[in-house]
Amino acid sequence: MTPAEEVATGCRVLAAHGNSDLIWGHLSRRDPEGGGTWLKAAGYGMEEITTDRVVRIDRDGTLLQGDGRVHLEYPIHTEIMAVRPDVGAVVHSHAESAVAFAATGLPLLPVGHEGTLFWPPDIARFTATGDLVRDRALGAAVAAAIGDRNALLLHRHGLVTAGPDVPTAVMTAIFLEKACRMQLQVAALGTSYDHSDEAEALAKRARCYAPAQLEAAWAYLTRRLP
Repeated sequence: MTPAEEVATGCRVLAAHGNSDLIWGHLSRRDPEGGGTWLKAAGYGMEEITTDRVVRIDRDGTLLQGDGRVHLEYPIHTEIMAVRPDVGAVVHSHAESAVAFAATGLPLLPVGHEGTLFWPPDIARFTATGDLVRDRALGAAVAAAIGDRNALLLHRHGLVTAGPDVPTAVMTAIFLEKACRMQLQVAALGTSYDHSDEAEALAKRARCYAPAQLEAAWAYLTRRLP
């Protein structure tokens, strides 16, 4: 696939699995030849993204390729990629379960398989503002908050995930939304609840989400696309 095809496919998978919010939210892919970042164009829902609705930008958000509009929050993507050479793709969405869970202030615990990707230690969080990440300074602050982690909760806003490639970043966003949703469901009962301890969580992380498992899961997700 071309980078634009990867972004378009990833956006449609995100839309089908709890990460769609009208025309907001976006996925990026580092240009493999060092020519900036491929990003979903603004003004479209994730389920509407095709290759002609993906643009290529530089670190300042200047349009290098394509004729779509650039999302205001492009610095989330470009600033993380600037300090993380291991990151090839970034997701930002307004997944409702992630927003709701962040508001509880609870640690994100592995009540199921998915939570093991984010604990231990507790998931990274960005609390400086719930407003839009609209400039490079805020983007750099988000990049500092996620550090070397795979995911971040933007309090009062949404989520960010980072991975070496589009499939990993997209599936991490899907797993994060599900982990938040599951814990919200059990916490709503008002009773104590069970979760994996650190040893079990780390073991499950390695077994459940090994590269071969993620590859097979990604193939399944893309097969289900209309």
